[in-house]
Amino acid sequence: MIEKVNPMHPDKIADRIAGAIVDLAYKENKNPKIAVEVLIGHSVCHVIIETTEKLYQEPIEKIIHRIAGDVKADILIVPQDVYLTNNQKNKVRCGDNGIFKGMPLTDEQKELSKIAREIYNKYPYDGKYILDETRLIICQSNAKTSELRETYPYAEVNPLGDWTGGTDVDTGATNRKLGSDMADSVTGGGLHGKDLSKADVSVNIYAFLKAQEMGEEVKLCCAIGDREVDGKSYEDIVRLAKEYIDSIGGFEKFAEWGLF
Repeated sequence: MIEKVNPMHPDKIADRIAGAIVDLAYKENKNPKIAVEVLIGHSVCHVIIETTEKLYQEPIEKIIHRIAGDVKADILIVPQDVYLTNNQKNKVRCGDNGIFKGMPLTDEQKELSKIAREIYNKYPYDGKYILDETRLIICQSNAKTSELRETYPYAEVNPLGDWTGGTDVDTGATNRKLGSDMADSVTGGGLHGKDLSKADVSVNIYAFLKAQEMGEEVKLCCAIGDREVDGKSYEDIVRLAKEYIDSIGGFEKFAEWGLF
């Protein structure tokens, strides 16, 4: 059983804004330290940024308006804790505590991801989808329900009828759709709005990719300051995670669908 939401779901809009701001930090520095929290809804977008990089309001406002449209931007930018910054200088060490479980994707999960993308290509609006052994549930805003029923005749489509969705009628926050992003994989943190020194991002990506390669569960844990995880240097894990992020087009693109 799995749920998937598309990139226009309010929580994913928040994830995408956070990811785009992390992309901005990486343009300033190849190894930034940044954490971004976004809360959006009802024409207001609140953003809190803790960072080592000098970021400015105007480009962040442009990111918010590009992704979320005409909303009021409330932005707070603060420096990272000076002690953490000094402790991480010139070293690649784990920047967070965490527990992680990477799981291989099932055929069911892969199929729902495919269905969600197919629907989103035609209806680029807020949508959420569930698939289990007996039911496919499609909740797609701003869609022709009759058309969806023709394409997916065995699905339950918009069980409560037509709806509009989006941040005008709902709120979104970063890292609130981790089930949609990670399937059966588990984390104690969140994937989005953070640089790769944070284990929540890099070790989650590493554990997920290793689980796909091995075809079995991968369990890991780490503590802030660790230089090795799973017998690998933390620098190597960050490098592997960066290669993955680059391969899909950056942190904003990563936020659209998560890991699958």
